Amino acid sequence: MSRRSLLAASALATGTAGAAAPAHRRDQVVTGADALAAQGWRALAGRRTGVLTNPTGVLRDLTHIVDAMTAAGARPVAAFGPEHGFRGTSQAGGSEGDYTDPRTGIPVYDAYGASAEQLAGMYRKAGVDTVVFDIAGVGARFYTYTWTMYVAMAAAVRTGAGFVVLDRPNPIGGQAYGPQLDPRFATGVGLKPVVQQPGMTAGELAGMFDELFLPEDTGGRRLERLEVVPVRGYRRDMLFTDTGLPWVPPSPNMPTGDTALLYPGTCMFEGTLFSEGRGTTRPFEMIGAPGIDWRWAEALGALGLPGVRFRENYTVPTFDKFAGTTCGGVQVHLTDRRLVDPITTAVAMIVTARRLYPAVFGWRPDHWIDDLTGSSRLRTMVDAGARTDEVVGAWHNELEAFRRRREPFLLYR
Repeated sequence: MSRRSLLAASALATGTAGAAAPAHRRDQVVTGADALAAQGWRALAGRRTGVLTNPTGVLRDLTHIVDAMTAAGARPVAAFGPEHGFRGTSQAGGSEGDYTDPRTGIPVYDAYGASAEQLAGMYRKAGVDTVVFDIAGVGARFYTYTWTMYVAMAAAVRTGAGFVVLDRPNPIGGQAYGPQLDPRFATGVGLKPVVQQPGMTAGELAGMFDELFLPEDTGGRRLERLEVVPVRGYRRDMLFTDTGLPWVPPSPNMPTGDTALLYPGTCMFEGTLFSEGRGTTRPFEMIGAPGIDWRWAEALGALGLPGVRFRENYTVPTFDKFAGTTCGGVQVHLTDRRLVDPITTAVAMIVTARRLYPAVFGWRPDHWIDDLTGSSRLRTMVDAGARTDEVVGAWHNELEAFRRRREPFLLYR
């Protein structure tokens, strides 16, 4: 863990990582960004900062950090936008390109899909000596922000820039679930062997990346300086509703914290011929397709899956799959946020849908499901008629190994 510092132990922040906030004082949960803002951003004084962020990079009062830094006289020299963009105007798979931010006059560079060498070129062009990362993720391996951070770290190794993570709570808690990515299936939705729901914050992942993975891609080198400003008053058993922080949608189809809780599982429907709910009012909660009827909700309800109930549901998506077409299916309702295992739930939904509707259920022909799950195993097992417990049991050993491997990098208890 050398070269990584918790900035709570330095002049950059105050307090203790992981200190528990009393349940009646949720306002004691302080993000890394709020910790630096309370000090007038003076810890970044003299640095030429480039900020990798999006609309979730806000203070508790909802001021965006780039706006707050600029107002405090700590104006960054550049901003970098991930998928959906710096100001968040693009849909899934899109970004905003390069432009000058009209509010602050700061040059914005498009980081989505950029290679480490391309990002390093952007750092050099802007004269960046410190990269500040502040994006709220949702705790799923295939959410692209995680891998934009990884590539940004690799670019910082190339230029010698420092890397600062302004940490935020993992909105779905600290439990790890799901299959581990096979490196042969590395893509932009998963570059390294991490499980589908790693149960780690961005700051924790950054420590793991720097020590375990970056040397593989940078000729054995690591970051010259990795600094994490931890979340004060945060425990890893907290869900987002426990933090008292405002929810800002991390992407256009992530409207609530409940959506995030289900997303590590129900996003797998992206890889099927079913709609994952984009174009409805509750994406990743409303799942369906033309020709699906009440039998799916009935069969799923009979399984007694913990923390969820299924309601027969009909929608007409306004865009994406089946736009303008009536789809039958289910809405997944959370009954206990702490009991739900979203990946097991989604596997049960997939297995049941294939059994009930063999003429309707299928996989996207590009095998996107393999990219999402990190291998061909889930697809081939489901096609072979495996039960839910058999599919989930297939990754038990690798999940336990990942839980042990992540332990040295956990910052919150």
